[in-house]
Amino acid sequence: MKEFLLVCLGGGIGTGARYAVGKLAVAAGWSTFPVGTILINALGSLLLATIAVASLRTQRVPDAVVLMLTTGVMGGFTTYSTFNLETLHLIQQGRPGSAALNVTITIVACLGAGVAGIYLGNRLP
Repeated sequence: MKEFLLVCLGGGIGTGARYAVGKLAVAAGWSTFPVGTILINALGSLLLATIAVASLRTQRVPDAVVLMLTTGVMGGFTTYSTFNLETLHLIQQGRPGSAALNVTITIVACLGAGVAGIYLGNRLP
């Protein structure tokens, strides 16, 4: 039960952070292309890989905290469903090139961020 509550707490933190980053992206003028979602998913990929690798390598972080951070916070923060909906919305708007660009940027950015997270996770003390 403790782990379940930690995941729920982390999920709340992650979804709140996702909402805030999305609002900041729109305020910065990125409302016609899903830049906010790309940033959210790339940052989430970086942080998830960093946390996972660092916690496995050092084994100093309690399992319950790792669960809260990975499944909870990062699970609430990142969003495949929004990425999917925004891509489909671009197609419905008659912007298949923008949809393809969104898919390409998201995949490349998230994979690159994951690689960077593995690198960082291996170098944390």
